[in-house]
Amino acid sequence: MSPTCAITITTHNRREDLSRTLEALTRLTPQPTEILVAVDGCTDGTADWLRTSYPQVRILVHEHSFGSIPSRNELAAASTSDLFVSLDDDSYPLDPDFISRVSDLFSQNPHLAVASFPQRSDEFPESLTSVDFGSPLFVGSYANSGAAIRRSVFHKLGGYPDFFFHAYEEPDFALRCVAAGWQVRHEPSLVIRHHFTLAQRNELRTHQRHARNELWSVLLRCPMPQLFALALFRLLRQFGYAWKRGPHWAAQEPKWWVAALQGIPRCWKYRQPIPWSRYRAWLMLVRQPIHTESEWTAKFGRGLP
Repeated sequence: MSPTCAITITTHNRREDLSRTLEALTRLTPQPTEILVAVDGCTDGTADWLRTSYPQVRILVHEHSFGSIPSRNELAAASTSDLFVSLDDDSYPLDPDFISRVSDLFSQNPHLAVASFPQRSDEFPESLTSVDFGSPLFVGSYANSGAAIRRSVFHKLGGYPDFFFHAYEEPDFALRCVAAGWQVRHEPSLVIRHHFTLAQRNELRTHQRHARNELWSVLLRCPMPQLFALALFRLLRQFGYAWKRGPHWAAQEPKWWVAALQGIPRCWKYRQPIPWSRYRAWLMLVRQPIHTESEWTAKFGRGLP
């Protein structure tokens, strides 16, 4: 039997974008087994609008914003499907048969944990007219604005760290997947349209959260003694990026340093280091994706279906 497939979306005060996405989802054939939306601290009437306009959608309502990461964890926990497709409220599949093809992809690849898809995104205008998104690759990260995830693996590996709030949950989860032998694959045969609205986005804030969470991931996953060198490298690299963006960005870097320091006790409490051989292999995978199944198996082995 083919695995069932849900669609999960988290939203915060972007009702117009969500409306466009849900309208696009009505064109999918077959339909997903369920659509779940986390209404995360919305003050624009999103929850009431959903109840009226899309009563078939299951909604999880947060009176105050919990963040995209806790919301995605809740969506995965609430889903009853074998797979869940993670979208943003401004992204949706372009292929009408997307659901059946995702289901077939996971059915034919029992060691696949995450499938990511190329995006036609306003953030990268050249992608809007691209006709070739390359060949399938095994990769070390993905984007939650367009990815399908095997729910059993997501739960087995513990989902995302809630305290990350937003950003960097994807590479942290991909690391745990590949370390356990589960595959993360970029599948270019299916495409996501990502409008990438600027509403509720702040580049500097996102950078600071990404940098903080990247460091926290090192504390959570990297073994000793390599942890110290890698943590310093991450800090210096993020400062270098901020410096390139200008004096204002560089002057704001201490804000995330302080936030990162405050989170160290929690990281240490939940620390689950990964053997260095696998951690290093993942670092290399992020930089150099793998093209063949045999090379993947040689480096990471197999997960358990």
